[in-house]
Amino acid sequence: MSEWKNLTKSELLEMKSAYDKKYEEFKGLGLKLDMSRGKPSPDLLDLSVGLIDAPPTWTAEDGTDARNYGVLNGVAECRRVFGDLLGIPEDLIIAGNNASLELMYNAYMRLYCFGSLGSKPWKDLPNVKFLCPSPGYDRHFAISQAFGTEMITVPMTADGPDMDVVETLARNDASVKGIWCVPLYSNPQGVVYSDETVRRLAQMPVAADDFRIFWDNAYGVHHIFEEHEIADIFEYAKAVGNWDRIYYFFSTSKVTLPGGGTGMMAASPANVAEQLRHMSIQTIGPDKLDQLRMAHYLKNAEGIRTRMRMLGALLRPKFEIVLDILERELGGTGLVSYIKPKGGYFIAIDTLEGCAKAVVAMAKEAGATLTGAGATYPYGRDPRDTNIRIAPTYPSTEELGKAMELLCLCVKRVSLEKLLAEK
Repeated sequence: MSEWKNLTKSELLEMKSAYDKKYEEFKGLGLKLDMSRGKPSPDLLDLSVGLIDAPPTWTAEDGTDARNYGVLNGVAECRRVFGDLLGIPEDLIIAGNNASLELMYNAYMRLYCFGSLGSKPWKDLPNVKFLCPSPGYDRHFAISQAFGTEMITVPMTADGPDMDVVETLARNDASVKGIWCVPLYSNPQGVVYSDETVRRLAQMPVAADDFRIFWDNAYGVHHIFEEHEIADIFEYAKAVGNWDRIYYFFSTSKVTLPGGGTGMMAASPANVAEQLRHMSIQTIGPDKLDQLRMAHYLKNAEGIRTRMRMLGALLRPKFEIVLDILERELGGTGLVSYIKPKGGYFIAIDTLEGCAKAVVAMAKEAGATLTGAGATYPYGRDPRDTNIRIAPTYPSTEELGKAMELLCLCVKRVSLEKLLAEK
């Protein structure tokens, strides 16, 4: 198919008439399809119903009664499962409750309220900036915005954030205090950070002595098509004395049950001690019964990998539906571009400039709800209005197919209007 920008005005008008009619037919179906968030579907959750059963014992291996108070950093067997999986010593891991997002928020809040390792609290500074690789995760950006942090958009590349931009900003401005990172199968594009990107992040000169990398490895085991690994950012950072720079996060929320998973934070010994000092005032301990359930149910790294192979078998057909329909309906048109992810939880497309909001609104009017256009950028503002995040995990395969057909139709309709206006 020829790229649509090369078609004549009469050809475009003829196509628009046909697609207008097809869109009205979709509106008449009364669809109610939801691809707005990355939630696991019921069949994905059903794989982990055994987690709900009580652990075989209430007693942790060190004799702690998990029904009672205490163990601020989480039970040892739970931390060991994370350490075995991620290659991190268990004494550098803090196991929390179900949401790693809660751990990220608290870590950010403590930097804002109290500072870190002798640095001034961010609330006492005239300006605080944070680097936001985009397209990125809207909930990361929401945390920065909640604390009044100035967010700076950094372009994403096929290897991760544009490191020339990152290094220049971090090196020359002491008010730049950190960066959000989803290093493996990034949300929403599915980018895998290259070893060189990881090394540069860990070792780059920075003007702020309290610069922090929020390393959210949320999809670190979500290998759907091909298995990839990322370089060990702790190893790179330790080699040049930057160990304190890294806050590492992970959870089992999309491994087992989001409502009953276990989140964790890992950091240098100094950072772990500081976090636990603050936590000792905030709480008397996490949900240790949940942590014991996780440890007994998953057992070790291989237990998690086995589970993820089962999840991958359920997720793969959904990703294939999205990619196949995108290629069938839009391939060769020049109307969209996208990266084919090897894993993760999302697929993102970029429309023609100025079209994303109109596409999302048109899809919603016909019964398919998508993540809001602009949500993948700081302040909800996509400067080119192109990026749309597709969350294929929750709908059934039949619903997903319908939603993708409608989405592609909306892309065509909106793109036709743009191209006609330019003729």
